[in-house]
Amino acid sequence: MNKPAESTGVGSFFSASESREERWRELHRITKALAAGGGAEKDKQDKARQEARALLGQLAPLEDLCGYPGPRLMAQVGERLKAGDSASLARLTQRISLSLLTNSYRDDPEAWKSDEEDDDPHLPSILPPSIGRGQARKPYAEVLIVTPGEHSTWGPMCDGMRKLRRDTDQFIVEPVTVGTFEDAVLAVLVNYNIQAVVMFDGFGYASQTPLADLRELLAAYLPQASAARDGDLAMLLSRAVHAIRPELDVYLSTDRDIGKMAGADEAAGIRRVFFALEEMLELHLAILEGIAERYETPYFDNLKKYAQRPIGTFHALPIARGKSIFKSNWIRDMGEFYGANLFLAESCATTGGLDSLLEPTGNIKMAQDKAARAFGGDRTFLVTNGTSTSNKIIHMAVCRPGDIVLIDRDCHKSHHYGLVLAGAQPYYIDAFPLTQYSMYGSLAIKPIKDALLQLKAEGKLDKVRMLVLTNCTFDGHVANVERTMLECLAIKPDLIFLWDEAWFGFARFSPFLRRRTAMGAVAKLRAMFKDPEYRKRFQESKGALPDPDKVRLRVYESDSVHKSMSSLRQGSIIVVADQDFHTVEASFKEAFFTHTSTSPNLQIIASLDVARRQMELEGYELVQRAIQLAVEMRSAINAHPLISKYFKAATPEEMIPAEYRSSGFSDYGQPGWNVAKLLGALDSDEFFLDPTRITLLCGNAGYDGTQFKALLSNEYDIQINKTSRNSVLVQININNTRSDLAHLIKALADMSRAIDKRLAEGAEPAQAAFKARVKSLVEDVPDLPNFSRFHDAFRDNPKSKTAEGHMREAFYLAYDASALEFIKLNSKEVDERLKNGPDMVSSKFVIPYPPGFPIMVPGQVITQETITFMRKLDVKEIHGYNAALGLECLKPQALAARRKESAPARKERER
Repeated sequence: MNKPAESTGVGSFFSASESREERWRELHRITKALAAGGGAEKDKQDKARQEARALLGQLAPLEDLCGYPGPRLMAQVGERLKAGDSASLARLTQRISLSLLTNSYRDDPEAWKSDEEDDDPHLPSILPPSIGRGQARKPYAEVLIVTPGEHSTWGPMCDGMRKLRRDTDQFIVEPVTVGTFEDAVLAVLVNYNIQAVVMFDGFGYASQTPLADLRELLAAYLPQASAARDGDLAMLLSRAVHAIRPELDVYLSTDRDIGKMAGADEAAGIRRVFFALEEMLELHLAILEGIAERYETPYFDNLKKYAQRPIGTFHALPIARGKSIFKSNWIRDMGEFYGANLFLAESCATTGGLDSLLEPTGNIKMAQDKAARAFGGDRTFLVTNGTSTSNKIIHMAVCRPGDIVLIDRDCHKSHHYGLVLAGAQPYYIDAFPLTQYSMYGSLAIKPIKDALLQLKAEGKLDKVRMLVLTNCTFDGHVANVERTMLECLAIKPDLIFLWDEAWFGFARFSPFLRRRTAMGAVAKLRAMFKDPEYRKRFQESKGALPDPDKVRLRVYESDSVHKSMSSLRQGSIIVVADQDFHTVEASFKEAFFTHTSTSPNLQIIASLDVARRQMELEGYELVQRAIQLAVEMRSAINAHPLISKYFKAATPEEMIPAEYRSSGFSDYGQPGWNVAKLLGALDSDEFFLDPTRITLLCGNAGYDGTQFKALLSNEYDIQINKTSRNSVLVQININNTRSDLAHLIKALADMSRAIDKRLAEGAEPAQAAFKARVKSLVEDVPDLPNFSRFHDAFRDNPKSKTAEGHMREAFYLAYDASALEFIKLNSKEVDERLKNGPDMVSSKFVIPYPPGFPIMVPGQVITQETITFMRKLDVKEIHGYNAALGLECLKPQALAARRKESAPARKERER
């Protein structure tokens, strides 16, 4: 008999509902065994019943927080277990377990029946009334009712709310009732189906739930909850709900002075206030309206309508309406492959309700406003050619020629090119190295502050415009955004921040990770700077904190929606929280015009609209499940006795140096770990490792990253993206399932068995060769080259200790072929020039893949460490480098001529 899942408590799960579903599956296995027991020994039968009772006891507090299976079916499970009716108990637990696994309870009335029930005419009054045979599927949601009423009144209250449903309702809404503040918070945490919270004033604080791991989960999210006991619980609960799931609508029914209450600042998070029970139908309609606002996709809805209209097209898009495809003798298969709707929903017109991405006034404007709400910004812009374009738009919008921009040297290349286009001077700062994996981590706060302080000492702080940081990095390093902005704003209170969250957009919908996002930090800082207590702290800090009277909070976030949400490729957004946006609005518009096609892809716009809808309505569930799956995959790899001989999922301890992990957090899923410890690391550590980005080390298997990537693809149909010298990156997202996990684990196990067999059957020379290969991949790794410096020809003051340079000048100087020279990488000339000069200066960006960051930028002096790194590279793809020609450098004569040019003349030429 399998052991009940007691040891895996809810507190150990990112997704508490996973624990609930696992318990139901385990309960079904036990009851099935009971039903099939027949002549089994009495002791075994008694033990199985005891285990079933224990599991049911663990499930009961969770089921009180969920709409399905609901009180009625739970009562039947308990009665059948008590009566020893093993056969019918097994059938019922199977029905419930399967319905939860498949989500069939959302639209199948059979899931709500016990197996003995027939088509009793009275049954629909017990089941969710809007579900019926043959009806079109309606989206299913649950509403949490928090009431001070006696438990005996909860059933009639729920029945009363069900009777308000109408056939014309857009959604099925099932009530779930709790009686305390703590139970309400638990419900919001564990029940994904909740889409609204209704509070009836006067409820109590403390939960009576007996399950210890639920209490631990609650304590992790409400560490200071005891302080709330004497406060206004309705207002405090509203804040707690929005802290966990900001997308949820909150309603209040009260007999207090609702005029005064509704106008209070504390009620800002409450969607609507009702007086007592006088307008229950209005409450029902308000709940439906709130869900409908999130469900509505203005652009996608309109595009569907457009596709159904009989449009005559006389514009430059032959595939619109699909006639050139479906009437073709030669390309009809394209139409058969994609379907008619793709072509019916195509147009190059901006009339007929389609709106213009360049000058949105209709449904695109509405879609952008909804995205701003969903992602926590003041405004949002949809971008149809990737976050590369989003980043360039921001650089050109806020930076002016000559501005200084502090930037992580190994950030995405779009930022480097954006600086060239804007004419700003990059001040490159290196992230901490992870030499053993041939990758960089992230950019620490100290070197950023050191750069700002040096610029201040030289009187250049006024020229500093922006700080650009990647959050999270390709390899999963997540910054402490709040702390970074606080410490930088204390030095320069008007510093603009660009957080490239291309890989991290999904984090907005996780209560764990949201605090580490740009917009999550903005919300906290805005509240902090308004708090009188903060002003006292500022005065006591003696300048260590930003001055609330001087600080200007100016934050931009770029998100690749297509990288972590359900958007088509190249779907991106820019999220803005800039209190001085009015000062750059005109230039932002020009930058948007510069980089946005006048023929944007309508399907990408629609997919961005739909991705926003999905994340507002089920993003919490999808992200929590993805995180849980990633944690399980890490554990499955590292705990496997065979796989772990050759492969390993790198841990936070290995990916983040101890100096940046003050919490001491070392790994997910270790004995003794729980959500509270994880939240402690999120709050305190300078860097946190995104659990969904798994660096899978393959060097001990004798594979470099490129080899391993090809092997996974060619032999096992497993696709991954990024590689390093001895690793590949496994990304878990909302699309992945446990079947995907099993697929990868099976592949790793098969490879491990093959290596074991090859080594066992091979002669000593073969084994020695394998060890040498592993050593070369794991130990003999090249040092990572830091940014050296810009050549003096591209510096305003060569004697300055600050590191900024005019990269744009170097970039365009390379357009003059007479200014270029080519030097073979392995030639004696390189060694001679490094030793005796003159300097070799790169004319372009040189970017090896992997590791994927520029090891040279235009105007950079080439050093020995860069040459050593390049000579040890064994990758085939190096952007900006042609091995047949050699290193492309700027001639010393061209550099000398550049140095002689006066600064005023240079500025005049730039104008």
